[in-house]
Amino acid sequence: MRIHIIEDDLAVSDALATVLSVLGHAPLCYPDAESFLAKPAPASEDLVIVDLGLPGIGGEEVVRRLELSPEPPRVIVISGHSKSKLERKLPQFASMTVLRKPLSFPALAEHLN
Repeated sequence: MRIHIIEDDLAVSDALATVLSVLGHAPLCYPDAESFLAKPAPASEDLVIVDLGLPGIGGEEVVRRLELSPEPPRVIVISGHSKSKLERKLPQFASMTVLRKPLSFPALAEHLN
């Protein structure tokens, strides 16, 4: 499983990458959606961690594009908004893992497997 982190806040991206590295993963980090989308699509066994508040192509669009894949990867959405607010705004997030900022790294670890 490859883990892709799409996060424009370098401190958050670095913290996520550090925690995931300690847990035995080698995450791939992208500062924006454009960088991520320019690479080959992730495999179904991969995990994509995406911030909804990305500049340019937003996290919502990344999720939408991933869902169009014949075999989409797992997605964890990170946001400062509550899950209930996201569900009202974007019903497709109801079935996704949503982690609120500031992130709880134990909560992240629970959702890796």
